[in-house]
Amino acid sequence: MQIKIQKDNKIGIITVNRPESLNAMNKDVIIEFISRVDELLLDEDIKVIIITGSGEKAFIAGADIKLMQKMSKKDAHEFAILGHKLTNVIENSDKPVIAAVNGFALGGGCEVALACHIRVASDNAIFAQPEVKIGLLPGWGGTQRLPRIVGKGLANELIITGRNITAQEAQQIGLVNKVVSKEELINSCLDIANLIIKNSPNAVSNSIKLINLSSGTELAEGLLKEAKTFSELFETEETTEGLTAFVEKRSPKY
Repeated sequence: MQIKIQKDNKIGIITVNRPESLNAMNKDVIIEFISRVDELLLDEDIKVIIITGSGEKAFIAGADIKLMQKMSKKDAHEFAILGHKLTNVIENSDKPVIAAVNGFALGGGCEVALACHIRVASDNAIFAQPEVKIGLLPGWGGTQRLPRIVGKGLANELIITGRNITAQEAQQIGLVNKVVSKEELINSCLDIANLIIKNSPNAVSNSIKLINLSSGTELAEGLLKEAKTFSELFETEETTEGLTAFVEKRSPKY
């Protein structure tokens, strides 16, 4: 099994399990990855998803370069679209997805992390979009998501130099939310997940949708959508429970 799943206390952990190749991904791995994400999205008991890599050396060290060396233009296009399918299902998940980045997050691995809603890195993590070094460019969303997260200027620098950045620099530029020790990585992500689980799942999922919408929407249009979604929540049981619980000074039951 190249993609492992662990379910515990409303949290699903997806682990890319190819440590012998630094968790690099080929077509079969991506297809299995998508299937595993879909499985957790359909599981009503799961409220938060964490993605990580097996071992301490790598989160995901990108795509399989030996495989790419043999690709035709048609093969490459299909491979890019498959990568987009994976990163899109992560980004558009109505359940929060946290990247637990342990070690190398290079190329496609960095792009998978970019698609997650929250990124936590171990202090030995290394990020890069090094595709230009081998005559390519980021093909799984890096040219589109990285500028939205760190800004156009920094995205230009990172993509066209292809240089590595440390976890600490990644935090400084807003690429990751938090840096912790290797030993604390998963527990830190679980702590964040448990904070999220206490909240209204409906409110969380709608917040994610509106935040995603902000990237490609004029402010006025986004504000209209926000106001509409805000008002619609008042007709849901979760919002009624949340407001009532606050007034009654008790924890809500979602």
